Amino acid sequence: MLVASVNRTNKLDKQLQEISSRIHAHDMINDRVSKSAVGWHIEHVLLAINRIIAALEKSNPSDYRWQFNINRLIIFKIRRIPRGRAKSPKVVLPKSYSEESLQSHLEKTRNYIKLLENIGPDKYFAHPYFGNLRLIKTVTFLEIHTDHHLRIIRDIVNAHQ
Repeated sequence: MLVASVNRTNKLDKQLQEISSRIHAHDMINDRVSKSAVGWHIEHVLLAINRIIAALEKSNPSDYRWQFNINRLIIFKIRRIPRGRAKSPKVVLPKSYSEESLQSHLEKTRNYIKLLENIGPDKYFAHPYFGNLRLIKTVTFLEIHTDHHLRIIRDIVNAHQ
């Protein structure tokens, strides 16, 4: 068991708890915050986590190549993704969702996160903007990315109160 990755998944678990508490608001939208509804952001986060962990599992550590990346350096240092800057790959763009499908997908994602405990530290994920990220950096990215969308979700929900 990898202590570093297990400790890191605690934050992801807490983030998923908050996501779970926001599923009821899946149809809320506020164009001043985001053109997408709360449910879209939830589904996007879940798709991203699942796809990234699956890519980690399939990766071949001997193919890993590190490259300097200023964007990665900045985002990982400030631990925030600026809004409206990046475009998500098609594979993590939600096509449809409902309250029930989000609940089901959330459970699937919780199981994916448990897989991180058994993934070797040299496995990696090839991020489209930040380059190759080994396990610990990938978990850090998942936390930053999830937090980015949770902030948007909170802003949408708060605008409705």
